[in-house]
Amino acid sequence: MLKKFLIGSVLLAGTSGLLLGTSTVSYVRTGFHSLRDSVKDQIPIEVEITRARDLITNLKPEIAENLKRIAREEVEVAKLQREVSTKETALSQSKDAILKLKDDVESGVKYVTYRGKKYSAEQIRCDLSDRFKHHQSLEQTADKLSKILDARERNLVAARRKLDEMLSTKRELEVQIENLQARLTMVQVAQAGSEFAVDDGAIGQVRQALDEITTRIDVAEKLVQGSEHLGMIPVEPQSGSTDMLEQISEYFGADQSRTLDEDPSAESIDHLAEVSPNGK
Repeated sequence: MLKKFLIGSVLLAGTSGLLLGTSTVSYVRTGFHSLRDSVKDQIPIEVEITRARDLITNLKPEIAENLKRIAREEVEVAKLQREVSTKETALSQSKDAILKLKDDVESGVKYVTYRGKKYSAEQIRCDLSDRFKHHQSLEQTADKLSKILDARERNLVAARRKLDEMLSTKRELEVQIENLQARLTMVQVAQAGSEFAVDDGAIGQVRQALDEITTRIDVAEKLVQGSEHLGMIPVEPQSGSTDMLEQISEYFGADQSRTLDEDPSAESIDHLAEVSPNGK
């Protein structure tokens, strides 16, 4: 199976080379970059932010390791400083002793007493020669240690500066991530607001359904109220008179009363009619 796959891949590559020529590699590279960018665009922003947080978190072990290295180097540098200081003190004492012996030899005396013991000039000269060689060796050693100390102190300063820069960069990256998170949250809030605005149609449907329910309840209440008086004899008195003649008399009687009140001559005519019924 693997052999077939390899043969197919070779044939495909050969066919592509024949069709596209020397541009095959550029086409493949362009397609790869396009596919990679397309896949990357499909990754949610929240996932990318979480990935960035994880990358920053992964810096902590490295920072801790650098702190440990710096602490160890500080201990070693302090030890080296003490050693160099001891060498310099020994060099100073050796120099003083050599100069003292030199002066004693140059004085021409045959014997010199040191701490209660007498030494000849020849013994002093031999001791002076040994001391001088030892002093030169000690001086070379102290000089080398001083150079090593200087180099390690400079490296320690550089390491501290690098660690400070790393910590500062880490804090800046954390602030940048928090700003990106805040911007993303604002975008999500805005998107949620637009989604709520679209849901106004659903709210309108709910209101319409409630109106329909209210109408049905009103109709049911009307039906219940109507069914309570169904089949009963109406005994309530009717309003108004049903006699047409009484209605006419009342209507025109009221009109005639108004006419007499407005015209006094009509009253005198009625009075004359009552006095002389025969017209005399």
